[in-house]
Amino acid sequence: MLVSTSEFRKGLKVLIDGEPSIIVDFQHVKPGKGGAFVRTRIKSLITGNVLDVTFRSGEKVELLELEEKKMQYLYKEENRYYFMDQDTYDQVFIDEENLGDAKFYLSEGLVITVSFYKGNPIGVELPNFVDLKVVKTEPGIRGDTAQSATKPATLETGYTLQVPLFVNEGDIVKIDTRTGEYIERVMK
Repeated sequence: MLVSTSEFRKGLKVLIDGEPSIIVDFQHVKPGKGGAFVRTRIKSLITGNVLDVTFRSGEKVELLELEEKKMQYLYKEENRYYFMDQDTYDQVFIDEENLGDAKFYLSEGLVITVSFYKGNPIGVELPNFVDLKVVKTEPGIRGDTAQSATKPATLETGYTLQVPLFVNEGDIVKIDTRTGEYIERVMK
């Protein structure tokens, strides 16, 4: 199926030069002289490379057809992350470099959407928010109540972010997977 440049939007998955890609950003440009064109920033779903590509207005590209499955994250072994299909119990792995920043938000048992291209897993779609345990942070200092003061905290996945002073080791915190920012402390 083909899609016109007028239908481009962020997050649209397309096939560029035979490689599955996602549109990260785009801009319609109408110069004073000459024909209109669309300047796009495209990220490869296989290699993670980002390219700037220009299309003439009205040009068509092939829409990427991916198979998506709900899968549960099981474990990490060396640089491979293993997932299990919720229906068939089949297991697949995705290499660390193909996961990108998603690896920082994967906790054992988390159910996510895995995208397959030609039968091979190429990426994951995370929920917008995940709850992760704080494994290392400095204790908050009593009486230090400056507005919006933060400190670094390391989560169970190895990800480090800024959290408010009242967050302690062992606390569960909610993280926005789109920005990587602390949202709130979760009561147990």
